[in-house]
Amino acid sequence: MNRSEQLIRDIVTQVLNESMGKQEQDFVKKKDPSGVILIKSDTVKCERFEQDGVALKDVVTLEEAPRMGAGIMELDNTSFEWTLTYDEYDVVLSGVLEIVVDGRIVTGYPGDIIYIPKNTKIHFQTPSHARYAYFVYPANWGELI
Repeated sequence: MNRSEQLIRDIVTQVLNESMGKQEQDFVKKKDPSGVILIKSDTVKCERFEQDGVALKDVVTLEEAPRMGAGIMELDNTSFEWTLTYDEYDVVLSGVLEIVVDGRIVTGYPGDIIYIPKNTKIHFQTPSHARYAYFVYPANWGELI
C-alpha cells in the first residue's frame, strides 16, 4: 500500500470511528475478543480535571465495561475535596497519595491499594506528585455526581 492509500484509509477509519461515537485512543489498549482488555498504564496521558494540578483519563468505556470504571489520575502538589457517590479503589503507581478523611490522613505509596467507600467525603492530596489508577463501581461515576 502506498502512502496516499494509507492516508485515505486512515481518514476513512477516523471518520467512521467518530460517526460511531468512538474516539482514537491516545494510549495503548488491547482488546481480546473474549472481552479481556489490557491497558498499558504508562502510556496514558491525563487531561486537566476541574482545577490546576489535577488530571485524569478514563481508560474504559461504558460499552467495554458497563459495571466498573477505570482510569488514571495525577495530582501535582495539590489538594481537592471530593464526595464519592460510588465505591473506589486507588492503586498508587508513583509518588505519594494522601486521602484525608475526618482529619486523618491515609497515605499510599507505589504499589499500595486504597479503598474508599461510597458516600465518603475526602480530600485527595499529595505533598509533591502522585499518579494512581482508580477503579470505580458503578462505572458511570461521572453521571452520579
